[in-house]
Amino acid sequence: MKTPFKLLLLLFLTTLSTKSFSQKIIKDYEPVKNDSLKIGIGENDFLPFIQKGYTLMLPENKKIKGVLIFLEDSKYNKKNFSSKQIYNQASISNFAVLSISTEIPLDFYFSKSSIKSTHNLIQKILKKFNLPNENIFFLGAGLVGHRAMKYVEFINKEDSDFKINIKGVVICDFTLDWIRKWQQHKRDIKINRIELWEPTFMNFMLETYLKGTPKTAQDNYHNFSTYSYSNQNNENINFYKNYAVRAYIEPKIKYRLKKYYRTLYENNATDIIGFLAELELAGNKNTELVILQPEYNQSENRNTQTTWNKIDKDELMNWINKQSEK
Repeated sequence: MKTPFKLLLLLFLTTLSTKSFSQKIIKDYEPVKNDSLKIGIGENDFLPFIQKGYTLMLPENKKIKGVLIFLEDSKYNKKNFSSKQIYNQASISNFAVLSISTEIPLDFYFSKSSIKSTHNLIQKILKKFNLPNENIFFLGAGLVGHRAMKYVEFINKEDSDFKINIKGVVICDFTLDWIRKWQQHKRDIKINRIELWEPTFMNFMLETYLKGTPKTAQDNYHNFSTYSYSNQNNENINFYKNYAVRAYIEPKIKYRLKKYYRTLYENNATDIIGFLAELELAGNKNTELVILQPEYNQSENRNTQTTWNKIDKDELMNWINKQSEK
């Protein structure tokens, strides 16, 4: 029986596509510590530690052009869930993709030890796998993106023998102003119309590690925030003025109004727009804002992760390639 020409062509294209996406995945995680983190005032308010380590995607048989880095939890964000979405695009463009997790569950990088651990691991991985210390991009939504901003701040402030050459940062729908976020959660708790696990957890963590509320420890909140509307100086902006910055927001105004009873102020989009405005005032002419406008659907749960999921990864990779050529 003759094989139809169209079937042969399909098999050929499938084989060609498989070769184009040829990748090597390396995973190295430490055993989980028998310990936990206190996250509230209740006797059962603890989260178990998670696996410290990394996953690295390498395009096989290619000279690596750069590295995309995601500071993802090894458990609570579904290990490497965000980074996996750009493996194919990165592989085609000769980029490695690295996901790094500390042992702290839902790590806010309150502690310098977490950031130093990440920094040392990046240095070790670049050397071990002979990856280029150039065309380095940090990406992420939610806490993944927040950690990226704290890491960039750290390497610009600390005197370290190892300097990572960051080319750009891709930020997606996360909090930059922690005074605004604390106030948002305070309002959530006051009106008591939604599930309060996240508001109580996050405010407990902020008040514990920043040693008070925005009223009693305002400077600590300003220092922890990449950008804050109430901060007249916003000195942390200067740490990002020499990088390419692309920001994605999905305002979800009607969705958040109906589901969470939230105002315009209680939206990560306000932080990101304010940050970009201050960044341009500081002299950064290489910023870009992408606004995603999904259809309103009250029954669909939407969060920072769903915003990342909707990003056109092919177009994003094109932007990364263009920045690498500058």
